[in-house]
Amino acid sequence: MPKALTVKAIEAFKPSDKRQEIPDGGMPGLYLIIQPKKAGVVKELPPAMSWAIRYRFGGKPKKSTIGPYPAFSLADARQEASKQMRAVSEGRDPAVEKAERKERKVDLVDDAIDDFLKRYVAVNNRPSVLKERTRLFKTEVRPKWGKRSMRSITRLDVITLIDGVAEKAPVMANRLLGLLRKFFSWAVDRDIIEISPMAKKVAPPGLETTRDRILADSELRLVWIASVNLGYPFGPMVRLLILTAQRRSEVGGFQWPELELSGNEQVWVIPRERAKNEREHFVPLTASVLEEIAALPKVKPDEKIEPIFLFTTTGKTPISGYSKAKKALDKEILKLAKKEAEERGEDPGTLPAWEPWTFHDLRRTAASGMARLGVAVHVLEAVLNHKSGSIKGVAAVYNRYDYADEKRQALAAWAELVRSITAERAVAEIP
Repeated sequence: MPKALTVKAIEAFKPSDKRQEIPDGGMPGLYLIIQPKKAGVVKELPPAMSWAIRYRFGGKPKKSTIGPYPAFSLADARQEASKQMRAVSEGRDPAVEKAERKERKVDLVDDAIDDFLKRYVAVNNRPSVLKERTRLFKTEVRPKWGKRSMRSITRLDVITLIDGVAEKAPVMANRLLGLLRKFFSWAVDRDIIEISPMAKKVAPPGLETTRDRILADSELRLVWIASVNLGYPFGPMVRLLILTAQRRSEVGGFQWPELELSGNEQVWVIPRERAKNEREHFVPLTASVLEEIAALPKVKPDEKIEPIFLFTTTGKTPISGYSKAKKALDKEILKLAKKEAEERGEDPGTLPAWEPWTFHDLRRTAASGMARLGVAVHVLEAVLNHKSGSIKGVAAVYNRYDYADEKRQALAAWAELVRSITAERAVAEIP
């Protein structure tokens, strides 16, 4: 029985006058092919080596080429040989399949991306994920690689692309890196390419730390009052972010048909297709939330169609432009802080700066506020619609109790705390 090949042994092989086939005892059917040295060449060059498998199909001996060494390492060659030998055991001829792949049109990166979005992303993800990944490919990948062959993309190409994105948007670069890893892995599974250019790990361009920003009571007060000055649609949206503790995408896309206002148990039903964890979520509506909703204008697409979105400028689509709205809100906060400083007889220019904050920090602030009020962890998770947490395993699958009363009590207590905070004349700070 032939010995299992090692990297050290491969590097030590020398070409001879004849073509050599060295079997790998570590993977039956796999051979390392060493091409003969060229006649008349005085300078000794590294031997030209490649991988192939030999097998029988339909009673006849067959051969299928894997690729050159060291582009295909020993581990890569064994993995590909295992894949091809498995195909043989399943009644498929890898040599024929390889020839068919060459005739397929899914060769350009643009074509492969289209196939990936259609057959993988759209099937396994929510529409919002499909939209974001389509955008990433459109803005960052297609302009640079779109017309290139999938087989031409190298590890250096990936690193260069990621580093370029990281210079302007480090977090986006990390997201793109993960997306490309899935894309090339999918392409290998679909036999579009033999090996991923990311088979050897590409490190993320930067570390991401979990945000833990929580607004102080004085900060929350200023955000609330400034949101009133901001007006519709972002002003009331910010206040609902605070009062409901739900995600920005869920509040920003809030639809009138999601409201159930009959009876004494008014709730907002976030459908599974709009919930981040794809699980329908019931949010009890407190008196403060109902007051905010009652004051909203009902913007219609036209006079014949009922209003769809609580927060919209067109009546046809939910609001967008969160970055611009955040800047406008920060400007209002600054004006408010300076005004209150002057009223206290202080120099507005000496007020300390805020730590940067985001709309998502309002959700974390609400969660922290409810925990501060003594809300149990499992109830808080129910309010936030988190999958993971204190209820796990079989209990999580079979637990049908939605903690409706506890969620209502928690949100009511939080709304009361927000009311008391926003009514105070706390020491103002500027962002």
